[in-house]
Amino acid sequence: MLNTIAILITTAALFSYLNQRFIRLPTTIGLMIIALGLSVALVLAGALGWPVLRQEAEVFLRGIDFHETLMEGMLSFLLFAGALHVNLSDLRQQKWIIALLATLGVVISTFLIGGFTYWLVRLLGIELSFIYCLIFGALISPTDPIAVLGILKTTRVPNTLKTKITGESLFNDGVGVVLFLVLTGIAIGGQPVTAGSITLMFITEVLGGIGFGLVIGGITYFMLRGINNYSVEVLLTLALVTGGYALATTLHLSGPIAMAVAGLLIGNHGRHSAMSETTRQHVDTFWELIDELLNAILFVLIGLEVLILSFEMSYFQAASMLVIAVLLARLISVSVPVLLLRRARQFSPGIVPILTWGGLRGGISVALALSLPLGPEREFILAVTYLIVVFSITVQGLTIGYVIRRWFQ
Repeated sequence: MLNTIAILITTAALFSYLNQRFIRLPTTIGLMIIALGLSVALVLAGALGWPVLRQEAEVFLRGIDFHETLMEGMLSFLLFAGALHVNLSDLRQQKWIIALLATLGVVISTFLIGGFTYWLVRLLGIELSFIYCLIFGALISPTDPIAVLGILKTTRVPNTLKTKITGESLFNDGVGVVLFLVLTGIAIGGQPVTAGSITLMFITEVLGGIGFGLVIGGITYFMLRGINNYSVEVLLTLALVTGGYALATTLHLSGPIAMAVAGLLIGNHGRHSAMSETTRQHVDTFWELIDELLNAILFVLIGLEVLILSFEMSYFQAASMLVIAVLLARLISVSVPVLLLRRARQFSPGIVPILTWGGLRGGISVALALSLPLGPEREFILAVTYLIVVFSITVQGLTIGYVIRRWFQ
């Protein structure tokens, strides 16, 4: 464990230095591109007769459970850190559009992508049942809060639009995970699926996660009010994230949503009513460092993960077409909620194209794909998911600033 952590932190630090010193891209994008470049170099070295480095890298990466590392480790810290700086009053003003994007939008996107995938794999001669096509739609539909928040830090976005993008990305992964679990249960045949069971799972995971986040966030808030010692208060927020996420998982509640809610509560009521100025500075500094460190490690891992994935030419063909399908599904799933609410409120100019292009996919999609049972379906879904994530982070991430400036100059 110590050697693994040491290698990851050292690699992330070295890549961060190279990016800041020479490339000067947004940190998350730059780290992933450097890691991808290293992966390609190791592959080429192996093809030229020096396979040792690639083999050692593969052994190291196979020793890391990416799904567990992200979903059971990093995600809680990253979501809490992201929610800590979201203004709750701004979020309330955008609550209806965020709720529709995070629920109806994810469902629409899941079935659109699933249907297109089913048609495409038949065209390419790939064996993939319709239920696995829907599973792919469920895991690729939610925007990744980690990727989105990382990009927004380097992009000037109007406050109302930033709230919509951030709020959606913090909550839509819960709906996506519920859909993913339901569809996976159908696919493997080990779970009886009825309308009642789906509703119960949704209520337990999503609404239960919201309620649990309020409870643990409220307990921590009252504890913070009772003391004035920044080191203890920072420790309390750390305990909230680690202990709260572990307990949510044990209770089969949505840990990600619980962390987002708890972060919003502590970042707003806790910040203003339970912390001194000194404590606020230390809490902010601590969680900003945690956020930067884990983001760096995560995107290095995403870039290196290519070394242990299997790719065939048909996978590249499918991914090139599915990138377009995912963007079209995103366009439709964003347009429907906006059209439904347009009569009741006004929206910023360019909201549909900005939300469409700013809907980045990231590590969560890869982690969900890695959790699928072994088989040819997993191999195809994992490879295509990875290629779409790389496109999303690099191409969309590097150009979202231009798209925003196109509408707000």
